[in-house]
Amino acid sequence: MDPKAPETCDVDVEVDVDVDADEGNASSPSAAASAPNAAVAGFATLREIEGRLKSIRNIEKITNTMKIVASTKLNRAQRAMNQGKVYGETSKEVFTQAETKALEGEDKKTLLVVCSSDKGLCGGIHSGMSRYIRRLYAEKPNGYDLVIIGEKCKAQLSRTQAKDIRLSFAGAGKDIPSFTEAQAIADQVVLLPGDYADVKVIYNKFINAQTYEASELDAYSEEAIQASQNFSAFEVDEELLPNLREYSLANAIYWGLAEGHACEQSARRNAMDNASKNAGEMINKYQILFNRTRQAVITGELVEIITGATASADM
Repeated sequence: MDPKAPETCDVDVEVDVDVDADEGNASSPSAAASAPNAAVAGFATLREIEGRLKSIRNIEKITNTMKIVASTKLNRAQRAMNQGKVYGETSKEVFTQAETKALEGEDKKTLLVVCSSDKGLCGGIHSGMSRYIRRLYAEKPNGYDLVIIGEKCKAQLSRTQAKDIRLSFAGAGKDIPSFTEAQAIADQVVLLPGDYADVKVIYNKFINAQTYEASELDAYSEEAIQASQNFSAFEVDEELLPNLREYSLANAIYWGLAEGHACEQSARRNAMDNASKNAGEMINKYQILFNRTRQAVITGELVEIITGATASADM
């Protein structure tokens, strides 16, 4: 999973429609001469508006289709999220009963594992998580290292915290996240050099279909697990502690990826719904503009015909 360079595409569209209607008398040769030019300009403007209408209608079809697809994927993502919670909550219950706490040390950093994705068109779901991490850095500027899953948050955090990014993954979570993916990521994370006081998984917490928020899960270091007050009650051999630590980290990453995927699909459905509504409003406005412009062109042609007929009758 090699990181790929992020691509940015900015598209600015400006719409400028001018409709000029000139009225003149038969005795004014300049008015008669300008009538054909005004008609040509009017027809060109109609073609432009008609092209914009066609373009916006195509965009509306795309956003409607993406909304339907996201709605279908959301149901599957919610089922996967509920399964992922079982893994994470089981590990969390073990550490709660063992009274596991993060080690305290002034010279030790906290490792943040950020669960985002490679895809956009889903509102501010990635930027909200980036803002959450920047707030953590504002409270403790030199206290964190970053492991980033997904290109979106990596592109955003590289602007301010590039020196703290220790590892990044691309291509994870293209479809519903699996425990196999989380385990592969955890295998690489535990190999990082450095002694960390604590490990936290940053992810988007699914509240409902309209709401989500950046949250964190604790995934403790091996030393923190070994120093737990009630950990001896579980009768775990010391040589198995590295495996337990890696397994608990994989559980937390899987939970974060599964719940973050559900939030992403929900946000994408809402974003495409809003885009479809905006496209519908633009279509109505352009349709009214098209009708008014066409009426102005027809009126100009009638004025020209009547003016020519009157001039012929006077001759």
